[in-house]
Formats: sequence, structure tokens, C-alpha cells
Amino acid sequence: MLAGVSQRWHRVSVGERLWLAGLVLAILAISLWPLARLAMELVGPGLAVAERVLARPQTWTATLNTLTLSGSATLVALLLGGGMALLLGTTDLPRRDLIAFAFLIPLVIPPQITAVAWMQVLGPGSVVLAPLGLAPASGTANPLYSATGIAILLGVEQAPLVFLTVRAGLAGIPRDLVEAARSAGASPTVVLRTILVPLLLPFFAAGSALAFAAAAGNFGIPAVLGIPARVPVLPTLIYQRLSGFGPRVLPEVAMLSMVLAVVVGSALAVQALCLRGRRVPLQGGAGLAPMPLGRWRTPLLVLVALVLASLLVAPMVALIGGSLAPALGVAPTWETVSLAGYRFILFEHDASHRALQTSLLLSGMAAVLLAMAAVPLAHMLAAQRSWTLRAMVGVAELPYALPGTVLAVGCILAFLPPLPGLGVSLYATFWLLLIAYLARFLPLALRPVVSAAARLDRGLDEAARLAQAGFTRRLWTITLPAVAPAAAAGAILVFLIAMNELTVSALLWSAGWETLGVVVFSLEQGGAIQAASALAVLIIAMTVLGMLAADRLRHRLPSGVLPWRG
Repeated sequence: MLAGVSQRWHRVSVGERLWLAGLVLAILAISLWPLARLAMELVGPGLAVAERVLARPQTWTATLNTLTLSGSATLVALLLGGGMALLLGTTDLPRRDLIAFAFLIPLVIPPQITAVAWMQVLGPGSVVLAPLGLAPASGTANPLYSATGIAILLGVEQAPLVFLTVRAGLAGIPRDLVEAARSAGASPTVVLRTILVPLLLPFFAAGSALAFAAAAGNFGIPAVLGIPARVPVLPTLIYQRLSGFGPRVLPEVAMLSMVLAVVVGSALAVQALCLRGRRVPLQGGAGLAPMPLGRWRTPLLVLVALVLASLLVAPMVALIGGSLAPALGVAPTWETVSLAGYRFILFEHDASHRALQTSLLLSGMAAVLLAMAAVPLAHMLAAQRSWTLRAMVGVAELPYALPGTVLAVGCILAFLPPLPGLGVSLYATFWLLLIAYLARFLPLALRPVVSAAARLDRGLDEAARLAQAGFTRRLWTITLPAVAPAAAAGAILVFLIAMNELTVSALLWSAGWETLGVVVFSLEQGGAIQAASALAVLIIAMTVLGMLAADRLRHRLPSGVLPWRG
């Protein structure tokens, strides 16, 4: 075996080795070094700091809140996401792709915007509840400012993760097994209870663990709702300590970040354990034939429409209403509709203009650079079975799997000291934000390209190699044309999610380099709800347009690249 590995290595050209060395060094620098630096903070003198932090009641209050809120949110996500996955994945309900697209929109909408939208739904002057006579009286406390409200919104936000995981499990169930049961006279209910649910239990468990991890690392919803309600969780405690005391409390926030990493890492370990050894087929043919709903088709379609209206349409309508309201808590009418919020955001608010430029620049550069890096890395992964490459992919996954708060603290620790040889610190600069974005979103750009490269005929590359074509030429003429649509889709996904990022930006932004997520959060915290709602509406519009643009490429992409497409 060692001889075979040695032989494959000697066949690798000098150019390919240079590409590999460059990619490995880049991944180590942006993905591994910040997390390693975070761990190093707890060694030696850091142990005394750890003891001090762990002795504080605030630490355990925030940790307990993180666990309980994430656990409650997981139950909500399991009911919503698991139920929708079973309904869309096993029945002949019409317009399933459109329903999946709508159900997954909350996954790409920034959590702080989700919180602002739902505050408008349940607040005084709600354009959704006021016509029904259900709007609370002016001055009434919003029910979302509570642990229950935070948990419910976190569950709604993470329900798409359970949906995607369970739907992936459905794709791996043999069609013959279900058809045999139905041929024997088993009703859809019996098939569901005796075959599908038992086989899907590991995927339900994995989806629940993933939802728990995402809820525990969520910053936007607990920040918007939990800070005013005095319901601290670990991400908001880290934010408040660092924003209040600056870099001098880095050892303390490093310890808090490690506690959060342990919580999230434990949940991700459960998810990996549940899915160990279970593969979802890459090619079609194993999917289930839709079971006919018969007379239940229309009632279930109405029920799904009501769920989507409650989860998506009502918050959006309320958000638009809040952006047009003449004053906070006053429902807009045809006579009182005000465009002052949009006029302020578009023409008067300099921070919004800077944030739009910064977010476009950050997201665009991250999308382009990551797509460019994903193509050679995917090519080498498909052509070689190198443990180095696979280890680097695992390292690259860490910043995306762990909470953004953990990555941000690691980046501050890693890049606060002056760079060796340059004497320049990247702290509080645009470049630190870019490094964090590159580390955070590399897996999003890499996964679709790896999937596309795995389907390439390796004979073409071998023939070009025998014809003495160099690595760069083979990459440019063979691999790139084949994987370009997948790279473009990955870049669009990176751009969409990076445009709306808050968790990393909240700790790394500096004056003059605000992002859109930071500005929405700052406006809401400052009481400028109308302006925050107007900016949120514009961000959602850009997000949905981006999703539609990615959907236009669906026929040229490998299965599973676009999450809303089965």
C-alpha cells in the first residue's frame, strides 16, 4: 500500500505540488490558526482565567440558558422540519419544489431580521393582528421578549436544517421496500409507522443535533430579544463582554468561547454518530414514489399554505407594515403610510451606505476567491486519495461547523499581534473581516464543486497528463468548464449568506467597516424600528432575488447543490 501511495505521489507534477502547498498553507492560516490560537489561550496562565470565569454565576446562567433554549428550539424544529420533510418527501402533494423553496427561505434570512419581523407581528400596531382585533394595546410588553419567545423563533429558524437532514434520509430508503409493503395492502399510515419512521430515526436524531448546535451558536435572535429581556446566552455574553471591555478581556471571552464550542461540538458529534455509515445515494433511482393522498390532498395543501403563511408571509407583511408605519406602535393606513424609513436608509443614513458597500465588497470577494480556490482543491480531491487533502477539508469544515462567535474570538487572538515581518496588526480592519469570511464560508463553496468534480471522467485528465499537459492547463481546459456551474452556484450561496452575516461581524467590525447585519442590529437596538424594518425589507428582497438567480442554474448543477431542490 505504501508503494502505491509513493507511486501516486511521484506522478504528481511540480505544479500540482505547488498548488497543493499553497492551498494547504492558506487553509492552515485562515481556518486552523485562529482556532488553535483560541485553544492556546487556555494553556498555562490561562488556567487561572478559566477558573475565574467558571466561578462566575453569569457563566453558568448563560450556559444553562443556552442549553434550555436550544433544547426547546430543537423540539420546535423537529416538529416543523420533520413533518414537512415527511409530507413533501413521501406524498404527491402538488408544488412540492415551490413549497420547499418557501420553507427554506428562513434559513438564509438573517436571524436578527427574523426577530425584528416577528416583533412587528406581535407588537402594537401589527398590520397582521390589528385587522383581526388581536393586536396588543400600546405599551403592552411584546411576548417575544422572553425565553419562550426566543426558543420558538430559534426553532422556526432551525426547522429547515431538520427538513434537509430528514429529506436526505428519505433519498436513501430503497423504493422496493416501500412498494412491496404497499403491494401487500399496507396503507400509507402503516408504511409511515412501520417502515419510514424506524428507518429515519437516525436522521431525525441527526437533524435534531444539528438544529441544537445551530441554535446554541445563534447570535441574532438572542441578541435582539434576549438582551432587552435579560435572558443571556453564551454568544450574547461573549459579545457584551468584548464590546464593553475590549481586547483586554480576550482571555475571559476565550474561555467562554471554549465552553460554547464544547456545547456545539457535543451536538455535532451526536449528529456524526447518528449518520455514521449511512450514505445517501448520489444518483437518482432510489427515491420513493410519491404516495397518493387522495381526498386528503386538498386539506393538507391548505394546511401547508397556512403554515407557510404563518411562518413566512405574516412576518414579511408585518415587516413591510412596520417600515411604512408613521410611528412605532401605530398601524399604517392609506392616509398615514410613510416612506420616511426608506428615504432615511437610501438617502440619509451614511452607515447604511457604507454597510452596503462593505457587505457587497466582502461577500463578492469571498465568493470569488473561494470559488477560485474550490476548483483546484476539488480537482485534486477527485484525482488523488491523499490523506493531506482530506485532512485539510476536515480542517476547513471547522470554522463553519463551530459558532461564528468562536471563530471571531479566535481571529482576534490570532491577528491582533502584528504580522511577522510586516509589523502590522489586522485587528479592526477590513482584512480581518475578509479572513474570517473566507474561513467561515469555504465549505459552502467547496461542497458543490467537489460533488461535480467527483462525476468527471478521470480518463480525460489521465489522457491530458500522458500528453504532457501541466496541472494548470488540465485544470483550465478540462476541470473548470465541467464544474463552472457548480462553482457559480457555490459562489452565489456564499454571497447570499455572507451578505446577511452578523455573528462574526458583530465582534470584528470597526468604524467605517460596518456590514448590513451590524447596521440592522444597531438600528433596532437604538430604537429606530422603522428604519431597521425598511433596511430589513431591502435585504430580504436581495436575498430572495439571489436565491431565484441560483435556482435558474439548477438544470446544470449536481443533485443537492441547491438545498430547496430535491
